[in-house]
Amino acid sequence: MSQFHPIIYVRGYAMTASEIADTVSMPYMGFNLGATKVRQSWDGSIYKQVFESPMMRLMKDYGYTDAFSDGAEVDRDITPKTVVIYRYYDQADRDFGEGKPLSIPAAALQLGDLILNIRDQLCGDDMDRRAEFRVNLVAHSMGGLVCRCLLQNGGISSPAVRQIVDKVFTYATPHNGIEMAGINVPAFLGLWDINNFNRSVMADYLGFDGKPSRVDSLDGKFDPDRFFCLVGTNQQDYGAAKGVSKWLAGKMSDGLVAIENAAVQGAPRAFVYRSHSGPYGIVNSEDGYQNLVRFLFGDVRVDGVMNVESLPLPPSVEKARKEGRRVRASYYFEATVSPRGARSFRLTERRKETFSAVLRKFDEMMKPKRAGLDSARSPMLFSAFLDSSKITVDRGRTMVMTVELAVSATDYFVDGAPWTEHRVEGEYLYRDTLTLKMTPTEDGWNLRYVTTDEQWSERGGSKAEQDGDNYLIPLASKKGFKAQLQVKLRRRS
Repeated sequence: MSQFHPIIYVRGYAMTASEIADTVSMPYMGFNLGATKVRQSWDGSIYKQVFESPMMRLMKDYGYTDAFSDGAEVDRDITPKTVVIYRYYDQADRDFGEGKPLSIPAAALQLGDLILNIRDQLCGDDMDRRAEFRVNLVAHSMGGLVCRCLLQNGGISSPAVRQIVDKVFTYATPHNGIEMAGINVPAFLGLWDINNFNRSVMADYLGFDGKPSRVDSLDGKFDPDRFFCLVGTNQQDYGAAKGVSKWLAGKMSDGLVAIENAAVQGAPRAFVYRSHSGPYGIVNSEDGYQNLVRFLFGDVRVDGVMNVESLPLPPSVEKARKEGRRVRASYYFEATVSPRGARSFRLTERRKETFSAVLRKFDEMMKPKRAGLDSARSPMLFSAFLDSSKITVDRGRTMVMTVELAVSATDYFVDGAPWTEHRVEGEYLYRDTLTLKMTPTEDGWNLRYVTTDEQWSERGGSKAEQDGDNYLIPLASKKGFKAQLQVKLRRRS
């Protein structure tokens, strides 16, 4: 089966009548928006870096085309390399429809019809082609909830329709609803359909039984490994509602959607320093595009988990612990991943400064039973997708990526009070950049690594220890920090 399938883009939420009018006036409904940044060259000169848009790049890099012809939609021969824009907001504009937005279930129902229509146009009566036909769904914000309604609500679509969906990629979707000032938007707030983001309302249209406290689960209806969530972490550059939204959403958000609510359970995800939309938005970014195409077309998945073995305390805090005083602390785990050749983007970037670092309590990792856990809650640092077809001939078969790692503590508390003696801000327990070199073999992988803060990445590197499907890389610092980076490599069909 080909790795290329038709892509259906499902845009996000438009609130007011003017926003709806702007939306329906755009043929690609935002998927054609790019961005221009200013960067500085090695010689000090300033140059413009242009990202043309996801739509344009899919055309240029992979040969995709749109579905428009002579002013009509889906009016010519569809190919596996077609991008179809799902224009479900047209009916909300009086020039095109009844002037009333579709409900999410109604939009999901029509999405199912669109998928079947594309199949019929592409495959005709050829039963073999119909059986192999698949589509990929790419969605921004509320569009991701439309996709989930299609996949999870048994009253909206049949298993046959859901089976046609190969992969789903969401940008900044509020998978667990939207919170303003820490409060989930109320169910009674029907103005502009904002109650679509209330968890009770979401539980209903997503087909959950009862009223779960969280609604960010695919509920066994779709394989989470085939569902990717791109999470924005830049709250500052979101300008909607004259800045009120980003203030209410708070710092741990993209300006609208809280970081903790922007992914579904068990699905791969990446974190990028982008806002919900606008000039620095998550859709019109190189970071977003590179994650999109690697997830859709890449053939290798790399996951990284840190298994912590020793978390040393500063000497003064250790002295207090030995005196029998009660010591408590939590820890930040930062990880930034870049494939070889990535000059202008990161695949994922989890940092303290953007409130996206992994936070773990000491007991969760080192004393799990005391924390009420069956096993240690090791930090999941990244899920990245790579495409071996991008390797040039002179580089052989080896895929290379860098992982910047850092571990630091929050404030230490001794007997319930902050420990300020000898406290220095910005101190790390561990910090280094690993270069991972992954070469496929007949029975697995040859994974070598170089610690590049003090060594050139061009060195051959050390071979990672293999443990089943996992590869283990030792991490240590002179302060006494010890851990293993557990890397899992998987070929994708």
